[in-house]
Amino acid sequence: MATHKSAEKRNRQNLKRRERNRNAKATIRTTLKGAKAAAESSDFAKAEELEKKAARLLDKACVHGVMHKNTVARTKSRLRAHIARAQNA
Repeated sequence: MATHKSAEKRNRQNLKRRERNRNAKATIRTTLKGAKAAAESSDFAKAEELEKKAARLLDKACVHGVMHKNTVARTKSRLRAHIARAQNA
C-alpha cells in the first residue's frame, strides 16, 4: 500500500483512469456488437450508423491513450469488412 503522499495521489489517479478506460472500452465493445448484429440482420442503415459511432469512439480512445492506434485501425478495418461481407452475402 502507498505510504508517501505522492504515491497515494498516483494511486488515486490510476483508479480514476482505470475506471474511465474500462467505461470507454465497454462502450466501444457494445457499439461494435450492435453494428455487427445489425449487419447480420440486414439492417445496413443502422449498421452504417453504428459503424460511424464506433469509429468516432475508437478514434477518441486512441487520442486519449486508452487504445493503441494500430489496435484502433485494425478494429475499424475488421468492422468495415464484416459489414461489407454481410452486404454482399
